[in-house]
Amino acid sequence: MPDDHNPADRKQLGFATRIGHAGRAGVKSHGFVNPPVYRGSTVLYPDAEARRDGGAKRFERYMTYGTAGGPTHYALEDVIAEIEGGTHATIVGTGLAAVTVPLTAYLKNGDHCLIPDSVYGPARNFATSLMKDWGIETTFYDPCVDEAGMAALIRPNTKVVYTESPGSHTFEVQDVPAIARAAHARGCKVLMDNTWGIHTFQPFEHGVDVSIQALTKYVGGHSDILLGSITVNSDEDHHIIRSATYTMGHYASPDDCWLALRGVRTMPMRLKQQEAASLEVAKWLEAQPQIKQVLHPALPSHPQHALFKRDFTGGCSLFGVVLDPRYDQSDMFRFVNALQLYGIGASWGGFESLALPTTGFVTRTAGSGEFGGTMLRLHIGLEDTKDLIADLAQGLRVLN
Repeated sequence: MPDDHNPADRKQLGFATRIGHAGRAGVKSHGFVNPPVYRGSTVLYPDAEARRDGGAKRFERYMTYGTAGGPTHYALEDVIAEIEGGTHATIVGTGLAAVTVPLTAYLKNGDHCLIPDSVYGPARNFATSLMKDWGIETTFYDPCVDEAGMAALIRPNTKVVYTESPGSHTFEVQDVPAIARAAHARGCKVLMDNTWGIHTFQPFEHGVDVSIQALTKYVGGHSDILLGSITVNSDEDHHIIRSATYTMGHYASPDDCWLALRGVRTMPMRLKQQEAASLEVAKWLEAQPQIKQVLHPALPSHPQHALFKRDFTGGCSLFGVVLDPRYDQSDMFRFVNALQLYGIGASWGGFESLALPTTGFVTRTAGSGEFGGTMLRLHIGLEDTKDLIADLAQGLRVLN
């Protein structure tokens, strides 16, 4: 927070106010509004003694080398910690790096990890490839497991319980507090991919130890950067994550960090607009005869809507659509191809709307994820909502 505000009053400020001021010198500091970009590899010391003593200060934002970060990185870390309600954030080069660093940091040969069946695909691939090669066993569990069910899955060598709520493509809302209670009772760390609930779900208030964000999405907001963050709420976890990040050579471009700092200032307004638009589109789709189900946690029809209402303060722009069973994958492709305002691409959280086929591209092994029809995922951008609905209407007509 800026020097102009009493830190004790921080929580009394609105979200948009806090994010507009976090990571800045203060509104009355002489200089430009935005912090500068600091690029560099070599860090010079005033004397040999300072160089000798620098290693002991690596967790204190004491610059030792470019890979340890600089002022631009630190400013963004302050903003992300403010968003997620944690004490420390670490910036890495991609959202996937934000997934793999904590898994690597907390797991070793012979350990066991629990990951929801609805997890982000590249996270599943990491678990079934490199983690498996390293002697780390993974069990993929039903994302809708309750506390007793989770307790039954935990083994003596289980070290990490991973969560992602809602799921990447099928949008199951997990009972994270219940899962965390079961995990902590057996000494496990709870990790969560919180990209969907970027600020509408406060992870550390619900038992999460490590929160993962793909800053590529809403923080960047303009589909032009790759970044990730790992946020924790204790010095111990901060040291573990920071050490792993440095040891593996993870680094984020300061230019991308600066773009993220620019993008995050408008994120509260973008999220509000995109949340409202996505709900309007989702409700419209739910009423169409070609649609079997809309997988939007904010809809009362969603199977875990009660959990969503309990734990989240709002939604976002991303949800799933299940077509009527009479349509197959080729029909779904024809529908997506007919859309004129929706790009066909992965990512989300940017200003542009996207439609992504998911049937045939999602792996499930725990018996979850069956919805009785072919599926796609929609991201609602900042276009006029009436135009987006009209485009979906003409796209659906090709199915008739």
